[in-house]
Amino acid sequence: MTAIPNAPLVICGHGMVAQRLIENLVANGHPFSKIVVFNGEPVSAYNRIQLSSLLANEITETDLALKPDDWYSQNQIDVYNHEPVSRIDVEHSRVVTVRGRVQTYSKLILATGSTPSSLRLPGEELDGVRMFRSLADTRAMIDKAGSDQRAVVIGGGFLGLEAAEGLRARGMAVTVLHRSNRLLNRQLDATSGEMLKALLEQRGLNVLTGYAPKALLGKNQIRAVQLHDDTVLATDLVVIATGITPNTQLAAEAGLRCDRGICIDNQMRTSKPSIYALGECSQFGNETFGLVEPGFHQAQSLAEHLCRQADVQGFAPVQIPTRLKISGIPIYSCGQVEPGPHTQTIQWRDRPKHRYGRLLIQHNRLVGAMLLGDTANGAWYTDLIRSAQDITDYRNTIAFGKPYCEAAA
Repeated sequence: MTAIPNAPLVICGHGMVAQRLIENLVANGHPFSKIVVFNGEPVSAYNRIQLSSLLANEITETDLALKPDDWYSQNQIDVYNHEPVSRIDVEHSRVVTVRGRVQTYSKLILATGSTPSSLRLPGEELDGVRMFRSLADTRAMIDKAGSDQRAVVIGGGFLGLEAAEGLRARGMAVTVLHRSNRLLNRQLDATSGEMLKALLEQRGLNVLTGYAPKALLGKNQIRAVQLHDDTVLATDLVVIATGITPNTQLAAEAGLRCDRGICIDNQMRTSKPSIYALGECSQFGNETFGLVEPGFHQAQSLAEHLCRQADVQGFAPVQIPTRLKISGIPIYSCGQVEPGPHTQTIQWRDRPKHRYGRLLIQHNRLVGAMLLGDTANGAWYTDLIRSAQDITDYRNTIAFGKPYCEAAA
């Protein structure tokens, strides 16, 4: 492999994690002559988390931008939008883009993200069938909401529920299909899942749990969804929100070691020298990452490494809480969701105020926390889970929160 020490740092992909890396590099005074970014999307990095707010008509597109366009040129960063890298030439330390541009690199960062997972249903190619992942997807859904009346969202995870609520806010009649018997089954237990379902139905969503789609029906345009029991739901729009798959093709074709994601060490190094990966495309140990927060931790560690800062600790996954607000209902979940053979449960419910909480304790240490309606103590519970500290002194009052426990100590 030819080393090109004076060549720029090249980044493949320009999502939120890539942008956080760039900002950290700039803040730390990086050593590169220039940073070159090849972006598959038509616009520079934007706040993907806020796409649901855009869909719900709560913000405008201008609110999504993470940095103004002139920020990049002021910091010697060249961004090529709508021009993803199509090939990595590892031997000569260069990449080739879909437009035939050849760019050498001293270091290469893969931040290629992920792709919405397909259900491989008959009819997925029909007009009116969308994923909910990008600004282009959101624009298309807004257009459909302006002209059509009915939508079916497949997937009752947080992305599916955000899509459903956004379309409902735009005036559509929305049905949510979820294969599991409860919504947010990776974050909530049966009680809180049922509470969330009831609250969403009160707000106007139709929620069908325990149902799976069998086929999408129509000639050119989507007209209906056929369920596994052969029930048929008429619709003008279908949104598939059933998970993501890391984008590894570019890395695999270049000979990098890949499993479900691009395999990295705690410095985000891949199996090839001078090539790194981070965010949703990466895999550390057996873990891949579907949330942005681990990617931000990776971006900070990688920036410190590339800027040759002393005492770089490297990336280590930690318990990441899920913080959501669906239709105004706050939800917080961290750590273990289901009780095990050696866990004890502290559980409370306030029906009139639609509040619910459950804590899982093992060997006098908090291992799981789940809150719906009132999430004020979520951050404290997460700290207890991460630190694995003994809670014996306030175990009997832990449900009341940190201020109460400190006052009682």
